[in-house]
Amino acid sequence: MHTCVSCASRVLFFALLASLAACTVGPDYRGAPDAAGAAGQANTFVRAPATGITSAVAPRSWWSTLHDAQLTALIDAALAQNQNLQAAQARLRESRAQLQQQRADALPKVSADAAALRMREPNLAGLQTSQGHNNSSTSPGRGPLQLYTAGFDASWEIDLFGGTRRAIEAASAQADVVGADLADTQVSLAAEVAQAYISLRDQQQRLTLAHQSAELEQQTLVLIQQRRARGVAGDADVERQTTQVENTRATLIPLDEQITESLDQLAVLTGQAPGALDRQLSAPAPLPVLPEAVPIDDPASMLQQRPDIRAAERRLAASSAQIGERTADLFPKVTMLGFVGANAADPGHLTKKGSLTWLGVPYLQWNAFDFGRTRSGIRQAEASRDEAEARYAQTVLAALQDANNALSRYGHQRDSVTRLRLIEASADRSATLMQQRYRAGASSLIDLLDTQRAQFSAQQNLVEGQAGLLKDFVSLQKSLGLGWLPAR
Repeated sequence: MHTCVSCASRVLFFALLASLAACTVGPDYRGAPDAAGAAGQANTFVRAPATGITSAVAPRSWWSTLHDAQLTALIDAALAQNQNLQAAQARLRESRAQLQQQRADALPKVSADAAALRMREPNLAGLQTSQGHNNSSTSPGRGPLQLYTAGFDASWEIDLFGGTRRAIEAASAQADVVGADLADTQVSLAAEVAQAYISLRDQQQRLTLAHQSAELEQQTLVLIQQRRARGVAGDADVERQTTQVENTRATLIPLDEQITESLDQLAVLTGQAPGALDRQLSAPAPLPVLPEAVPIDDPASMLQQRPDIRAAERRLAASSAQIGERTADLFPKVTMLGFVGANAADPGHLTKKGSLTWLGVPYLQWNAFDFGRTRSGIRQAEASRDEAEARYAQTVLAALQDANNALSRYGHQRDSVTRLRLIEASADRSATLMQQRYRAGASSLIDLLDTQRAQFSAQQNLVEGQAGLLKDFVSLQKSLGLGWLPAR
């Protein structure tokens, strides 16, 4: 009867522990608040231009729409070799290992130990005889004593109130934060490589046009000098043209410097030493060509795919879980301690039933009187949650502002490039007409060179405007949160 009562008590005890272990204190995270309101549910962005875009799913690898093989190769190399990106990947592996460690801490801890003891008692009789004592009751020393022991120790803190589960929840959310930060690094890196590449091609084209303009101005200077020799032009005309020639030549120096800086920037972004891309990219090449219409998702899709918003939401989830982790400290903690082992004078007897020993102890610990320390920790966690919620809302609003500003800049720059194309077309027609007049003897060579110089200036302005439009396109893709790859 006593045995049955004892068994029933144990069953009730473990049933009580199991029911308590199902309890999880603290707030259950139900997602981030709606910080965007109606703007996040709209079909389009409020600053979207009327032309040049289309409502469609934007490709994540947006650079493929530019159809520039060198740009694609550079971005692929950067995503594979950039050192900052590799550091972010290492942080992701570290956070995942920390999550795995947190999950392992919720499981029992088991350790094994074994020992072999060999000792000999001193010969007290021989010691007393040598000192002049004669005591027949003193026993001689015994031979070597041997003891062998082996066993397992185990401990398990039962997660009665969900503190460990909340800690795992917080660690999992934090690992997601690091993954989102990695994606954000990829977005920024792809955009930075594209911006540097566009700058390089823009600088190379403007340098070529500047060289051509300098040659024309030099020809004009020679003609003015010839006219002065004939008494048709004065010294002031020669000096004015000389100044123009030197000013144009002076623009070649900073353009050369900028090209070198762009080459080195691209090399470092792709994980290479400065100068590594000189042979590959030094030859001038045209700017990438924009698609006729840029695909743009709706605001809701943008809010879902921007990595910085995902990181802010996961930080909020981690902060919410930490409240439960701190709240669990208000309640008792129960740890099950156990030992199973064997002791014997002969190692062959360790497996016998008589040498077996075991111990099982439930250990209760409760910081019942901590003078408000635990509740202060809870209030800190709640304040941290409120801060994370405010930062999430600000991140959402900033993302909407970023996307709308990028769309507005892209639309205005697109209109500007349209005007620059008209100006260049007009300058081309003027140069053609002037060349016809010069061949017909109706105008001078100086007039023709002036017209051609204006034509080169219009071409330079158009190249610079097209490069600006491409950079605005890149900024738009970045603002939409495109360019990241799923973490492995």
